[in-house]
Amino acid sequence: MHTVVIAPDSFKGTIGAADVAAAIGEGWHRARPHDEIRLLPMADGGEGTLEAFATAVPQARRMPISVTGPAGDAVDASWLLLPATADAPDGIGVVELAGTSGIELLGTPARLRPLDAGTRGFGEAIAAALAHGVSQLVLGIGSSASTDGGTGMLTALGARFTDAAGQPIAEGGRGLAHIATADLSGLPPLPRGGAVVLSDVTNPLLGAWGAAAVFGPQKGTSPEQVLVLDAGLGRLADLLPADPATPGAGAAGGAGFGLLAWGATLVPGSVAVADLVGLAGAVSGASVVVTGEGSYDGQSAAGKVPAHVGAVAAAAEVAVALVAGRITGDADVSRFAATASLTELAGSADAAMADPARWLVEAGAGIAAALG
Repeated sequence: MHTVVIAPDSFKGTIGAADVAAAIGEGWHRARPHDEIRLLPMADGGEGTLEAFATAVPQARRMPISVTGPAGDAVDASWLLLPATADAPDGIGVVELAGTSGIELLGTPARLRPLDAGTRGFGEAIAAALAHGVSQLVLGIGSSASTDGGTGMLTALGARFTDAAGQPIAEGGRGLAHIATADLSGLPPLPRGGAVVLSDVTNPLLGAWGAAAVFGPQKGTSPEQVLVLDAGLGRLADLLPADPATPGAGAAGGAGFGLLAWGATLVPGSVAVADLVGLAGAVSGASVVVTGEGSYDGQSAAGKVPAHVGAVAAAAEVAVALVAGRITGDADVSRFAATASLTELAGSADAAMADPARWLVEAGAGIAAALG
């Protein structure tokens, strides 16, 4: 009998990490019904981060709230309260930008708001966790809809950003072109355990590899708007007490930079999530580990969930398998004892994306048969 840990990331835009893990587990159990299976969905700070913690930590509590979404309308969201620890006696608050100010909340490409989407809702959710009295914050900042440098978030927490006439700047990246002063005196102090920011990118705030240039086009930004936003972020960088060149400052449209200015610490998302959900301990007692993500390509070895899970498994001398929506030709899969591509199983990418749960079950069964 095997003990199997299933620790995938979400398949972004199609199915969340918890459902990915459950489907792979169902397939594995179909092929090997007597194995012990532990589901440990992972995340790197983007969508699915809250769900990963909720699944991995049985005592976690969802705290429902209503916040201002990236389009300015009300959005039903939640933050997650993790149980107390020695370092966080009043619990840990996990807040996910994707669920409060994320691009998925806009629904369709037609609703993208490259200059006007903001991070106010994310800040409102952070404020709710602080009001509850948590001892530490864990903030996932992937999947953002905006390029506002975190000004919406900081405003919701008590900061003031004004133009030359002393008036509040407009929401979103549009207001950055007119920013003249930044007053952070109204910000609350960080909780005693600080604020840990989970991100899977290392981009700086400004320039050719910065927030506007690299991630702006994904949010509907035109080449001309990229230049406007980058210049606005430069104005913001001159006003806030943080280094715009810090790796990760450009994450989430510059929200990483805004959080640095508040005093938060940026860390690789997959590593921090793994530590918080006890991945190493689970893997040490396993016979096999299965990980995965939507697209496993040449970039996946650099800080993505499968790479970290694979490294933890290798350190424990435990075999690791990969399930992915697709596995590209430039991907190095030599570390994996077995692999499965949903695109290959389904016959096409469209077929795989139309019913990912079905093909994840098939992938789980195939991996179990191959390794059993």
